[in-house]
Formats: sequence, C-alpha cells, structure tokens
Amino acid sequence: MKRHTFRRWLYRGRRPNWLAQVMIRVDAAVSSTGITAKYGAVTLDVTGRISGRTISLPLVMVVVDGERYLASMLGDDVQWVKNVRAAAGRAVLRSGRREEVRLEEVPADRRAPILRIYLQHAPGARAHIPVDKDAPLSAFERIASAYPVFHIVSAAPV
Repeated sequence: MKRHTFRRWLYRGRRPNWLAQVMIRVDAAVSSTGITAKYGAVTLDVTGRISGRTISLPLVMVVVDGERYLASMLGDDVQWVKNVRAAAGRAVLRSGRREEVRLEEVPADRRAPILRIYLQHAPGARAHIPVDKDAPLSAFERIASAYPVFHIVSAAPV
C-alpha cells in the first residue's frame, strides 16, 4: 500500500511533481531505446498544442485482440491527452524504432476491456485508477468514461 501512496504523491493534483518529471524524462529515454519493449513500454512524441515543441513521455502500450492501445492513467485532464486531441491524433511512437502513428480515441462504451488489460500490464497506473486490476469487467465499465484510451493506427502508407 505504501507504493500506491508514493505513486499518488508523485502525481498529486493529477500533475507530475518535480521528482515525477525527472523520472518521466529518464523513463522516456529508456523506453525509446526499445530495452523495455517486452513490457509494453513506449515513448510517445506529440506536438505541444501551446509550445509547438515535441513533448516526449513514457507510456505503457497494450495489445488487445491484435490491436495496440494507449491509456491515460490520470484521466481526461492531462496534457498529453489534450495535445493528442489538438494534433488530430498525429504522433510518433518510439521503442527501438520510430513509427509515425495516428491515435484514434476509443468510445467510452468500448474502453472497459482495454482498461482491464492495461491495469494488469501497467503497475504504475494502479495507484491512479480506482479499480482493482482483477475486478470484474463491470467495475471497469463504471469508470471507463473518465480514462481516455487511444487505438494506435500506423500512419505509414499502405
């Protein structure tokens, strides 16, 4: 339980404190190399809607029925989600290689099974999502509208 308390402290007010910001930078650098790819770790690069600069942050990607997804452990009111929406879903994923992608927001009524798998694969998110990782799907359905999920679509031409 102390681990959850620490993780919530890192993001008190749903914003990363100074230590979390340092950890994010380190995690993003490591994730982008592909070293942690087997754990689903990726680095998301998205253009900041205000600064216009590329913002990089580590996220956990999950695969559900052969499709890839990203979820926001801190909910709807976070900068990376706002930046992805402002960029019309255009982003880059890095995990040993660079891939231009389009992130399509999953409707709330389809998020529950994805969030359930996400919580099983993202231990750092468990402190922030008010459902146990082994809870029934109905528990995830109740909170799904508060946690954005994005389907990853390759932007490479077919």
